[in-house]
Amino acid sequence: MDQLYATYLLLELKINNKIQGFKNIWKNQNKERIFQELTFCLLTPQSKAENAWETINILTHNNKLFVGEANDMSQDMNLIRFKNNKAKYIEEARKIFFDKNNTIMNILSSGDTILKKRNLLKKTIKGYGLKESSHFLRNIGFVEDITILDRHILRNLKSYHVIESIPKTITEKQYFEIENKMLSFSKKIDIPVGALDFVFWYNSKNTLFK
Repeated sequence: MDQLYATYLLLELKINNKIQGFKNIWKNQNKERIFQELTFCLLTPQSKAENAWETINILTHNNKLFVGEANDMSQDMNLIRFKNNKAKYIEEARKIFFDKNNTIMNILSSGDTILKKRNLLKKTIKGYGLKESSHFLRNIGFVEDITILDRHILRNLKSYHVIESIPKTITEKQYFEIENKMLSFSKKIDIPVGALDFVFWYNSKNTLFK
């Protein structure tokens, strides 16, 4: 635990800068930038996060992310797995995100709790589960009281005996149970849960990312 906290202190300034950058995305209300984060989280399942973000940059640079059809976008998505399905998810998410009713922006700007926002996003965006909804919320600055339970987080939780084993698949019930354990662990070691994700990532990758 001492080593974990020492790593946090070493990275604290960089982590805080990362989190502030996320919060600025929402503060600036740049819909295109927010949509980039939404679609990035659609691409991460079973693909490296770095490759998912590079794919978003490619699609943006090639003027396809905001206007391209699924079969056109998929041609530029060779860095990730299941590119055809994910291209369709992007196209469907774009229709909802930029609709005249501002459906997703209204969810995000509502006075609902972050847990309710997450649940509504999961129901609204095809391709989103609890993990992807949590990741998107974190990446636009909603960093409190939710966790992104991907494989590197789960491995670290097991390593620090927060969980006994890593489930092959995670049901919603299991997700909530593990999330509550991680939240309790975060309070116990006095590292904010939004920062703990970065510390765990650094433990796994020896670098900081999204």
